[in-house]
Amino acid sequence: VQLQASGGGLVQAGGSLTLSCAASGRVFSSSVMGWFRRAPGKEREYIGNIYWSSGSTNYADSVKGRFTISRDNAKNTVYLQMNSLKPEDTAVYYCAVAVLGGSYDYWGQGTLVTVSS
Repeated sequence: VQLQASGGGLVQAGGSLTLSCAASGRVFSSSVMGWFRRAPGKEREYIGNIYWSSGSTNYADSVKGRFTISRDNAKNTVYLQMNSLKPEDTAVYYCAVAVLGGSYDYWGQGTLVTVSS
């Protein structure tokens, strides 16, 4: 499985941005797609995930209510809609997939999001 993340860029605080993660290869009904980020000088942070079959989502408290994860099964693509962005959301954002559930097996290359104050 290969993951291609895109959509990063520069946005002002309070703005919105949508990231995409296109998966090539086998994505099973049991797969879970996750979003993570790594801010400068910080450890990688879990943002949330979506279950491929049901569309059920989970979010970290730091983004709950501001970020929304969705998927398009036909396009094998997962989205991260980010609203009300804050400077502290500045990070490299990564998507990952747990093909059969469990641990994340494959990771995208990351896309940089910069939020200016």
